[in-house]
Amino acid sequence: MALLCACRLDMHVQPRLNPLARSDFFPDQRGARPLVEGTVARGQLHADTYFYTGRVEGSPGNSMPFPVTKKVLERGRERYNIYCSPCHSLLGDGNGFIPSRGFSKRPPSYHIERLQKAPLGYFYDVISNGYGIMGDYSAQIPPPDRWSIVAYIRALQLSQNATKADVPAGETVPSAAPRFRGDPGSGATLPVLRQSAAADQMNSPIEEKK
Repeated sequence: MALLCACRLDMHVQPRLNPLARSDFFPDQRGARPLVEGTVARGQLHADTYFYTGRVEGSPGNSMPFPVTKKVLERGRERYNIYCSPCHSLLGDGNGFIPSRGFSKRPPSYHIERLQKAPLGYFYDVISNGYGIMGDYSAQIPPPDRWSIVAYIRALQLSQNATKADVPAGETVPSAAPRFRGDPGSGATLPVLRQSAAADQMNSPIEEKK
């Protein structure tokens, strides 16, 4: 009996404070303390406001926050095809799979005058915050990928509205059909293209002029 009285439960039943419980230690009696002013969670500083909002002094900007490279456009095309093309279509004309199957609200074409003149920050803002019945994609698409999609949308607009004056010197319009090296591929395999037009010329017979 004496041994039982000597047992202490301090290590098992410790004094503690339940979450959001009342505390007499602080003058406002709140156990859950407010964050210190200026506290920023790790990875959420967002000091570059244009990169994270697409806006300059409240209005959409019209510049990319980083250089547009082939890698950026390829990433934008990949993300666009995954998240945007079901409604906007692969061409950006608004006739994607979902509208073509009876969805009543067809998205506008990227090739109308209004959207051709829209600043880049406008597209970024729509992806981030949604527009009309389109929900936002901020949870699915991180900011760098949103800008990549914006760059690819501009490329789509140029591809569908370019003039002959926009074609680089030496290029033909329309472009020559791609030439394959061996099997052109099937739905399960990708085609293997020749490396360049120069390689085509080297591997094809040249007729001498008489």
